Amino acid sequence: MLRPTKANLARLEDIFAQSDFVLRYEKGNFKSGYCVLKSQNVIVVNKYYALEGKISCLTTILNSLDMDFSKLNDESRKLLETIKED
Repeated sequence: MLRPTKANLARLEDIFAQSDFVLRYEKGNFKSGYCVLKSQNVIVVNKYYALEGKISCLTTILNSLDMDFSKLNDESRKLLETIKED
């Protein structure tokens, strides 16, 4: 599990920025705190979540998605492999 810091949140956001998925923070009543629209490659996370909640949501999403590793830089690839191991 990643420590809840702004730097770790930025590293997770970079993974999505390098992938085909668009990450957005919006207001919403999501039961899980997020919504994944796979057909449109959009991920929406509740913007009112605390830092720890956002990181938790993003790691859960990364574990459930099949991402193309070839588009990620080395740092992002290592972080994603670490997240998938946990």
